[in-house]
Amino acid sequence: MATTTDRRRSSVRRPSIAADKLGAMTFSSIPKAGGEFRICFIGGGNINFGSDQGPWDHSFRLEHKLGPRLKVVGIVEPNRATAEAVLTRKRGSFVVSAYQDTEIYSSFDEYVEKLNPEKRPHAFIIGSPPAFRGSTTPGKDVELAILKAFPNDTPALFIEKPISTDTVENALTVGRTLVDSKTVVSVGYFLRYLRVVQKMRSIIEDNDLHVMATVARYVCAYPSIRKQAWWMKSRDCGPIVEQGTHFCDLSRYFGGDVEMDSVQAHALEWYEEAGELSKCPVDEENTVEEDDRVPRVTAATWKYKTGAVGSFTHALVLQGDKYSTELEIYADGYQLRLVDPYNAPSLEVRSPLGDEVEHHTFAQDDPYFNQMSAFIDASDNDGNAGTTAVADDDEFEILSDFDDAAKSYALSWAIRVASEKSLKTVRRAPKKAAK
Repeated sequence: MATTTDRRRSSVRRPSIAADKLGAMTFSSIPKAGGEFRICFIGGGNINFGSDQGPWDHSFRLEHKLGPRLKVVGIVEPNRATAEAVLTRKRGSFVVSAYQDTEIYSSFDEYVEKLNPEKRPHAFIIGSPPAFRGSTTPGKDVELAILKAFPNDTPALFIEKPISTDTVENALTVGRTLVDSKTVVSVGYFLRYLRVVQKMRSIIEDNDLHVMATVARYVCAYPSIRKQAWWMKSRDCGPIVEQGTHFCDLSRYFGGDVEMDSVQAHALEWYEEAGELSKCPVDEENTVEEDDRVPRVTAATWKYKTGAVGSFTHALVLQGDKYSTELEIYADGYQLRLVDPYNAPSLEVRSPLGDEVEHHTFAQDDPYFNQMSAFIDASDNDGNAGTTAVADDDEFEILSDFDDAAKSYALSWAIRVASEKSLKTVRRAPKKAAK
């Protein structure tokens, strides 16, 4: 990815998109003319094809971005019934032309074995569980498998977060390999693509500010998290790695690289007096081993390499469905406060001009579409049916590549490890042994 460090004096060091360049999906332009753009989905679940549990649905954004050019050549999904249900729904809608020739594959190996050269994809959309990506272990290394299958002209890769459940070192190894391959890669840290976030970036850059502190808070409505694996550290790696990673990433987006040795954290555990939940959506007591249960609250602090300080608190506290999330950025004379980025994003700004707070909102903003649009623009050769091409530096608008995402992954793991090291050694007796 092109960097713009030499063009900036502020402490913000990652590429940004001007706020007025990010339009809502409903205001997106007519898809570019050109030949078909072939896509293969890795994973047939909620991230790629939507559900009633959140706004995820990469296929929906791609359908609106590419229009009639979209051709889905394959879905790699071990649960064939899941993929068949997706195709039935898609083929019964206005996007039938994109899915009428889609094949289902039970594994990536089967996909490679049966690959028709005429249906070679321009891009892979990787939305499989994180246990099967970002690793160097065979069977869990889909990125490396794609590089091996397409050694000379690798299709572009869009990869969901978190990038892995493997060790940080292995994830960093995958990142370095992808960088060396010069493949177009985008990671799904979609909050970077919010127009209020880009407004924060522009304020910092336009005023030559140096970020002094970041303060992040993520309080989830825990009864709405009904996925069993989420409540098991052995499966989804815990709330900070699986969920809080978005705010680890946003903090880094403004604060820069973190001094990993400086990370300190404490956690409220399930067995402590204050850690009991009244409406846990899974039968944690009978289905999750004690050592595998997730913390209720995690609070962390760290230093950035610039000398700035960061903090993050994640909590399983609220009930209902709506989360409470915000990020504050402090610089000399400035307080920038991002409020409710998941539901109704807004920005509150206090500046040296006065004590009054300015309010900024952007109607009809869809960061999921913004990130997918940037990915396609970087992967597509100006709307033609040619090969995958990296756009010129001034147009390369992907905001999160794998190498950078691996640093956010490393921060999330550093917080989890630090919190576990600080645990009390005395534990209460279990209520009942897990089955």
